Amino acid sequence: MSKPADATVPIRRSEARERLLGTAGRLFYGEGIRGVGVDRVMAEADVARGTFYRHFNGKDDLVRAYLQATDQQIRERVSAAEKEISSPADFLMAVAHGIDEEVCGRGFRGCPFINAAAEYPDPDSVVHQAVLEHRRWFREVLRDAFQRLGAADPDQSADLMVALRDGAMVAGYLGDARAAGATLVRGATALVSAP
Repeated sequence: MSKPADATVPIRRSEARERLLGTAGRLFYGEGIRGVGVDRVMAEADVARGTFYRHFNGKDDLVRAYLQATDQQIRERVSAAEKEISSPADFLMAVAHGIDEEVCGRGFRGCPFINAAAEYPDPDSVVHQAVLEHRRWFREVLRDAFQRLGAADPDQSADLMVALRDGAMVAGYLGDARAAGATLVRGATALVSAP
């Protein structure tokens, strides 16, 4: 029996928690969230039930933590790119090329956030909220870059780039990944070159 999903539990960092998150991430991404039970995650992470519940309220809390960890990894990569690349045009193209590489990467199974949103359609769920938080952040990063670039409508440019990314993620998983990535890069190039 799990605790209520909205109960607040302080985050406790430990080797067991990291094993649970790593195992959950691998299984949730590879097989789908709903198709993987908490008992399997605990077994494969070699973590006892009591230890699991010291770290997470239940499955939804584990899924949220998995998405937040994925979000944090992406934020760190984007932040590093922002520090290295001063030109907003070059930064936006680096983002596009990074997504292209991800889409064409081995074991690509679509966007973990889009996948999670499809499995958790209730906009009030903690999982769906974690997806929306990531998307808000990503769009804002793009909007800021387009604004620095001098785009006529930074909001619209950011929305278009997010749509290109979403399309590449879905098309890359369902069809020709190279074509999906190339389309994303061409679209980003057009957006960056627009007055």
